[in-house]
Amino acid sequence: MTVGSPHRVVEAVWRIESARVIAGLARMVHDVGLAEELAQDALVIALEQWPRTGVPDNPGAWLMLTAKHRAIDLLRRRSRYEQKLEEVGRDMEIRQESAEAELDDTLDDHIGDDVLRLLFTACHPVLSTEGRLALTLRLLGGLTTEEIARAFLVPEPTVGQRIFRAKRTLTEKRVRIEMPTPAELGDRLSSVLEVVYLIFNEGYSATAGDDWMRPSLCEEALRLGRILAGLMPGESEVHGLVALMEIQASRTRARTGPGGEPVLLLDQDRGLWDRLLVRRGLDSLARAEGLGTLGPYGLQAAIAACHARAPSADDTDWERMAALYRVLAHVAPSPVVELNRAVAVGMAYGPERGLEIVDGLVTERALRGYPLLAAVRGDLLVKLGRLDEAREEFERAAGLTRNERERALFLARATATDG
Repeated sequence: MTVGSPHRVVEAVWRIESARVIAGLARMVHDVGLAEELAQDALVIALEQWPRTGVPDNPGAWLMLTAKHRAIDLLRRRSRYEQKLEEVGRDMEIRQESAEAELDDTLDDHIGDDVLRLLFTACHPVLSTEGRLALTLRLLGGLTTEEIARAFLVPEPTVGQRIFRAKRTLTEKRVRIEMPTPAELGDRLSSVLEVVYLIFNEGYSATAGDDWMRPSLCEEALRLGRILAGLMPGESEVHGLVALMEIQASRTRARTGPGGEPVLLLDQDRGLWDRLLVRRGLDSLARAEGLGTLGPYGLQAAIAACHARAPSADDTDWERMAALYRVLAHVAPSPVVELNRAVAVGMAYGPERGLEIVDGLVTERALRGYPLLAAVRGDLLVKLGRLDEAREEFERAAGLTRNERERALFLARATATDG
């Protein structure tokens, strides 16, 4: 085995095992930042030892055991230090022994529970959206600061600061690493689902840069969603989100042309859609429906299923889709939902009806600077034969987007209105 091989194994094992190692440590030391440091210590030791001694038969267990020993050493040092300061007496030793025993139990059992606690902590509402995204990818995804920065096209020091501030906030706010109470679960789960879907969306339709998609982010979001579904099987919205991501991810191969250019949904070769992901998505949607009334993610998954079930764009049940968007607009009203409803209404009942909805959104502050508003309006104007106006809208959309592939698409559509 070459020296380089163990290093690659360490990186692969870390990506798989880091979340449960950090999760187990965090509940014991009550500090996410410290738990990550202890786990990173185990990673450094692996990088030093494995090239010399070879990769252990069970590398994940090796990392876990090494991290556990580091945590126990830390607890013992803390105990001795506090004793020297005469801050504690014999009761500290009793608590220390209890803590060490609890640490063994924590790292050996209840792994799923610990990972779930860590996910809810990383997505805690006291953190900014950017902080939740970065911390989740770092702690649950095992991504380095450099990898997160590259994925979101932001400077590495910026990501580092976001992670640092997020950890500091959790400490300052004394956020406990525990499951939310039943009364808190709804809002807290919404925060977790929002983070997972934001990660997926940034991979599915990159907001900036030269690439139309970043599949690695989609894969990470799907992994997190599947973990969550396995740990919370009775939550309809968890299955709804997984269904939505599975169905959308099924289109990945069809969403770009030979040169990496975007291919819009209605123009895609549906033979390239991943039928396994479609089936998995429809199964997840069925589970969500079986658990009760669909929430926002379940409704979006039901909308995506209208596309997935149609052999061609012409066979799509646009009327059902428009009706689902109306329900979604009632459950989770937003200008973006209304814009999407306009597309479905335009397909189901004619471009004039769709344009009426879009024109009512032009003054919405939330859509100011949103390129898809202009693009949708341009598409509806093309269908009405108002080509000069459509060209202006596509050019406006091109000027608003920060994604180079999307800009090229909008400019091509503007040019196509010439004739």
